[in-house]
This record gives sequence, structure tokens and C-alpha cells, in this order.
Amino acid sequence: METVTKNNLVKKVVNLGVNGNVAKVAVQSFIDCIVDSLKEGNKVQISGFGTFVIRTRKERVCRNPKTGEKVIVPERNSPAFKPSEILKKRIENGKQS
Repeated sequence: METVTKNNLVKKVVNLGVNGNVAKVAVQSFIDCIVDSLKEGNKVQISGFGTFVIRTRKERVCRNPKTGEKVIVPERNSPAFKPSEILKKRIENGKQS
């Protein structure tokens, strides 16, 4: 199993015949677009792939594992991804092959 990195994505775009610098800018612009939309509180829906959203995690009380002391973890926003049914089916079909 291999981790797909941003450089791997750029190489795949280059393999389509796009100039290397243009491919790098395109991949970074795509990522920036998703991040900027999430920062603004919007969801990002990519048809056939999935939806990126921001979920608010409520404030909660946890324990420090070393000391056992109670610690309050403040509320925070966290990015989340929900895969589309099409993506789920494509992955499942790939496992059966």
C-alpha cells in the first residue's frame, strides 16, 4: 500500500500532458479552494467523490493520561469528509477483484 502525496497527484496531472509548473499550481489551487471554502463555513461537494464539511466538536472533559488530572478540551471546528455512494461502491468493487 502506498500513500498518495501532493507530488504524486502533480505527476498524474503531468502524465496527462500538462506542463509540470502548471500541474503543480493546479493541484495547489484545488486544495486551496477546498480549504478556503471550509474556512468560510461552506461545504465542498465533489460529485461522484464526496463532501467536505466542517463539524463542531463540543467542549468536553478529558483526563491527562500521565497525571489523571481532568482537563477541559474547548469546542473546536474540525474538517470531515463523507464519501459519496459512488466512491464507496467503486472501492468495494475494487476489493472483490
